Amino acid sequence: MKRKLISTLLCIAMVVTMVVGCGKTEASTGATKGLIGVAMPTKDLQRWNQDGSNMKTQLEEAGFKVDLQYASNDIQTQVSQIENMIANDCKLLVIASIDGDSLGTVLAQAKAKNIQVIAYDRLIMNSDAVSYYATFDNYMVGTKQGQYIETALNLKTAAGPFNLEIITGDPGDNNAKYFYNGAMDVLKPYITSGKLVVQSKQVDFATVATALWATETAQSRMENIISSYYAKGAKLDVVLCSNDSTALGAENALTASYTGKWPVITGQDCDIANVKNMIAGKQSMSIFKDTRKLAKQVVAMVEAVMSGGTASVNDTKSYNNGKGIVPSYLCEPEFADVSNYKTLLIESGYYTESALK
Repeated sequence: MKRKLISTLLCIAMVVTMVVGCGKTEASTGATKGLIGVAMPTKDLQRWNQDGSNMKTQLEEAGFKVDLQYASNDIQTQVSQIENMIANDCKLLVIASIDGDSLGTVLAQAKAKNIQVIAYDRLIMNSDAVSYYATFDNYMVGTKQGQYIETALNLKTAAGPFNLEIITGDPGDNNAKYFYNGAMDVLKPYITSGKLVVQSKQVDFATVATALWATETAQSRMENIISSYYAKGAKLDVVLCSNDSTALGAENALTASYTGKWPVITGQDCDIANVKNMIAGKQSMSIFKDTRKLAKQVVAMVEAVMSGGTASVNDTKSYNNGKGIVPSYLCEPEFADVSNYKTLLIESGYYTESALK
């Protein structure tokens, strides 16, 4: 009888220990940390799928619940999604906006409920509800693209002239101007001196911008440029493309209708299709922005804010959204080409080798 009683007591003790242990595990995994709303612009571009997936995974690993939404590049859809996140009692919002000027009204609702907002990779403009901005150094992205062109064409010493065309991004994306300005600050002296010649005369940002970064739009414009300026044997030496979706449009147009020597082509994001083109010699380089690093930084910012603290930033001067300087954390981008893509993309685990075949 005594043995039976001891055995029973031991079983009860084990059950209590397991229950207490489970309670500790739940707390340590942060089941009570709160709901985070993550609003991404679209699934149409590979990079946003990776951004959203990395964010969701890392926030959940940190113990948060996550409401991840994609808006199919429709502004009103994104506004409605954010309204729902606010109504569902999200404690903090991480937003990659479709149009940086379109969220003022809905974010006023967030501010009224003391919900802090982290702008993710695209600065949200003209809203005083934005607490922080997390991105890559966007001006540096453009600088690296311009410097790559400078080196590839040996612009400092070569006689030239070389023919250049320019395709940048969506005018509603504040980053597009940083990419453009970073590259043009390197290349403009060569354009002014005549060493770089833009045969189409399309140079200013508004003219070379590409709505929604759309591949088809970039391709159509590039086809018109080729037929108008490069159809009779004129050589196109370089195409400055601000990202991979616009670079893909340029490459499609060149494949279809350009007969000269293949030009230098820049890009950004290391999308799979573009890395394959890089390996095949159809794209010269791309800027690698490891979204795992950006997601990790955002998770750290979320944790700091949610615990009542202040998020770590490394830039308090560069990004004015029209309502004031937004404290920012800038991750450093890297440039990738055929010489280093295996180290950056495969050995790091970003892609599998089979994905690039």
